[in-house]
Amino acid sequence: MDTLQKPRPDCETPAACRNCESRQGGLCSVLSAAQMVELNRHSIRRRIEAGNEIIGQGESVGSYGNILKGVIKLSKMMADGRQQIVGLQFAPDFLGRPFQGESSITAEAATDTEICTFPRHVIDRMVGDVPHMERMLHAQALKELDEARDWMLTLGRKTAQEKVASFLYLIATHIDPENADAATFDLPLSRADIADFLGLTIETVSRQMTKLRKDGVIVIENNRHVIVPNSDRLRDAAGID
Repeated sequence: MDTLQKPRPDCETPAACRNCESRQGGLCSVLSAAQMVELNRHSIRRRIEAGNEIIGQGESVGSYGNILKGVIKLSKMMADGRQQIVGLQFAPDFLGRPFQGESSITAEAATDTEICTFPRHVIDRMVGDVPHMERMLHAQALKELDEARDWMLTLGRKTAQEKVASFLYLIATHIDPENADAATFDLPLSRADIADFLGLTIETVSRQMTKLRKDGVIVIENNRHVIVPNSDRLRDAAGID
C-alpha cells in the first residue's frame, strides 16, 4: 500500500508534528496525515547553536529542512574571500532547493536554531508525488523573489535611516508574526553583520538605531533587545507603502 496516495484521518498525524510551526503554515501544512507519517519516518530534529554553519557554499546537498525556531543567515562568498549576507530565513521557511545537488550559498545559524531535516532523496521523490508540495515550494520561491526585489530597492534607493528601519521591520514581522502589533525581539545579527547586510558602516547603523530610539520608534534594552511599540511607525520610518 502506498501511504503517500491513501490519506488517513488527521488524528493519525505524528504527535511531534501536530503543533509544529511548519505543520501550521510551512511545507508540511499541505500534507495529509498519511504523508506526514511517511515523512516523519525519515525526519531528524537538529538544534544548532548560534554561529554554527549548517551547510557551506559549494558543499553537496544531502538533506533539506524546515526551520522550526530561530533565524538562519544566508551568505555568498566571492573568489577572493569577500563575503556578503544575501538573506535571512525564519520559521517556517523551507531550507534548501529541491533537485539541487550543490549548495550555492552558506547557511549559518544566526541565533540558536532548531530545524527538522529530511534526506534529499525523500523530498525530491515526494515533490513529484505530491502536487501540493510542489506548489508550496514554488510559492516560497516566488515570495523570496519578491522579497529580493524589495531588498534591491532598499539597498539602492533608501536613506540610511530607511535601511535600518527596513531591517528592523523585517525582523519584527518575521520573527514572531503572530505578535506584530507589539513586537519584541533580540537582534539576530551583530552590528557588523547588520552593516554588511545593509551596505552601511557599523557607525552609521549605530547612529540610526540611536535616532530611531530617540524618536520613539523603537525601544532598545541591553544593546540587543528591541521593542517596537507601534509597527505602523516603524513601517513609516522604513519608507514602506
